[in-house]
Amino acid sequence: MLEANRATLAALGVPEESVDDSESELEDGGTVDRSIQHEHERWEYDRTVDEPTAIDVGDVVTFSKTISEEDVRAFAHASGDTNRLHLDDAFATETRFGGRIVHGTLVSGLISAALARIPGLTVYLSQDLEFVAPVSIGEELTARVEVVESLGGDRYRLETIVENEADVVVNGEAVVMVDDAPETDSGYSTR
Repeated sequence: MLEANRATLAALGVPEESVDDSESELEDGGTVDRSIQHEHERWEYDRTVDEPTAIDVGDVVTFSKTISEEDVRAFAHASGDTNRLHLDDAFATETRFGGRIVHGTLVSGLISAALARIPGLTVYLSQDLEFVAPVSIGEELTARVEVVESLGGDRYRLETIVENEADVVVNGEAVVMVDDAPETDSGYSTR
């Protein structure tokens, strides 16, 4: 189980040195897993809103990171998607792409990373995606989510895109629900 968690964390850009297997004891005798750093020096994000109660049409959150060789290999291991197009240079060179490309689901996962930075507790309800262009290993990508409609009941329809420096590589639409984040003693901020 620990190895699978490490692979998933690596696929999301959490380096090995930021993983701590320890747990901390709470006053009530329970424990909190402190093994995931919620931010990383190579990740960048920005948002136009800081309170869940203030979310409105036009609010935007972005998340950026470079997709590394380690990310691709860890994602293949964690997901079981070992398509040679993503892992085998010789094979991928002979395809329409002329070389290896990043898993589409790993690329679209950056949308989830942006959603995690919406203030409050964001719950994914649905996502429609279109994969527009391939992504090469080593590209810096930015996911951008924008609130385009309030659906009531703390639910929102969002435009979702992932782009590299020049082009949109994934676009789509998501529906999310945003709750107030519970107060915890975990040591992590949700804001």
